[in-house]
Amino acid sequence: MRLEDLDQQRSKPIYAAAALEDLDWLGIRWQEGPDVGGRFGPYEQSQRIPLYQEAWLKLIDLGRLYPCRCSRKDLEAAASAPHEDGPPALGEDDEPVYPGICRRETCRPGTGRKYDKVVGQVAGSRADKFETPNGLNWRFAVDPGEAVEFEDGNLGPQRFVAGRDFGDFVVWRRDGVPSYQLACVVDDAAMQITEVVRGADLLKSTARQILLNRALGYENPRWHHCVLVTDPSGQRLAKRHDSLGIRALRERGFTPAQVLAREIKVEA
Repeated sequence: MRLEDLDQQRSKPIYAAAALEDLDWLGIRWQEGPDVGGRFGPYEQSQRIPLYQEAWLKLIDLGRLYPCRCSRKDLEAAASAPHEDGPPALGEDDEPVYPGICRRETCRPGTGRKYDKVVGQVAGSRADKFETPNGLNWRFAVDPGEAVEFEDGNLGPQRFVAGRDFGDFVVWRRDGVPSYQLACVVDDAAMQITEVVRGADLLKSTARQILLNRALGYENPRWHHCVLVTDPSGQRLAKRHDSLGIRALRERGFTPAQVLAREIKVEA
């Protein structure tokens, strides 16, 4: 059990405790985790920042990262601008592929550049010798046209092309927090994860994570992406769509067996 609690706005101890309690109610057990310990701890990502910083430095030394000053407003403006070849390509969750604004200004893949003039000197080779610069996103520079292929345990052969299906992606956010992509890759390698099972909405994230694994010298786990559970209209279950969480189902009297079997009918 690993708690991915890097989002400081939404990750609160009370929510983590509730998640552990709800999963225990469902009958799901784990051999390692924040409540039982284990040899791969700590099991809260917020306590594993030095590991992510080490990976961040290695990627910079390899010349695979560059700083990005673009705001969300800048990216929205770029996406809405006229394009000679039609609308911009869409990445995960219909996000336009990054247009490469800051890459053209600063990125020199393969040079191991330290970006001293961009953000001030990044000193030393160990994470405890520096503070990751805030106020900037750091993006992984993909090689346009590179195909990322993998065999999914549920959905079969998958193929994504960098620069078309997804672009340069953020590995460290401007608020000083590593991205989901980097944190998961580092933790999966450090915790010796051999199989990753998650929703099919994260297929493109798998392609990104394979590129990070290649750059960092990590082995890929096996991948298995599940078809999402949806409501009667076909919309995936999510809080923003007023979907009920496990706690709400518990309070309405459903049993763990009903939840696991998806034998749930909620009256409006």
